[in-house]
Amino acid sequence: MKGIHFTVIAFTLLAFACSLASAFDPSPLQDFCVAIKDIKNGVFVNGKFCKDPKLAVAEDFFFSGLNMPGNTSNLVGSNVTNVNVDQIPGLNTLGISLVRIDYAPYGLNPPHTHPRGTEILVVVEGTLYVGFVTSNPDNRLFTKILNPGDVFVFPIGLIHFQFNIGKTEAVAFAGLSSQNAGVITIANAVFGSSPPINPDVLTKAFQLDKNVVQYLQSRFWSD
Repeated sequence: MKGIHFTVIAFTLLAFACSLASAFDPSPLQDFCVAIKDIKNGVFVNGKFCKDPKLAVAEDFFFSGLNMPGNTSNLVGSNVTNVNVDQIPGLNTLGISLVRIDYAPYGLNPPHTHPRGTEILVVVEGTLYVGFVTSNPDNRLFTKILNPGDVFVFPIGLIHFQFNIGKTEAVAFAGLSSQNAGVITIANAVFGSSPPINPDVLTKAFQLDKNVVQYLQSRFWSD
């Protein structure tokens, strides 16, 4: 009888572990898997084709230019420079990536989520007001004002933002627990989808006048 109980518990824990693992990038089974676009001699692993490891070169693991400021002359006053598997093919299957975020004075990285990765952010220049909101039903807001050298974590999948509250430019770097964490900018997705969401849906969801919803849908939503 004890053996049966142990087996049931073991299978339950295994199923739980598998369910957790499915929410993140799978662990690599080799040293690296450099992503390639030419599939002729490749092997398909985790969404990318991989070149023969014997043909890998140092450039497959290299990116240059993260020292260059991004262009913040847009509607929100921020710019994200991605360094993920699309920029460094050698990141494929390694479950990590990096971004540089530049903020104009009072620039905003709008509320968004990363469906496939947790983010850890460090401020290099300026002062940022940052925060994230927990899931239903609590919807708790966690906020902090960050100065150079300060670090803040945004848990996977939760809506979060960064706002430059200073009169000067700000710079931050962030690591993400995915080779390509993805991003869903809330305003863009809700009011700027293609084709547009039926205004009746948004009117009821946001408890707004339909004219307001249609006005928001008519705006230009930039990523």
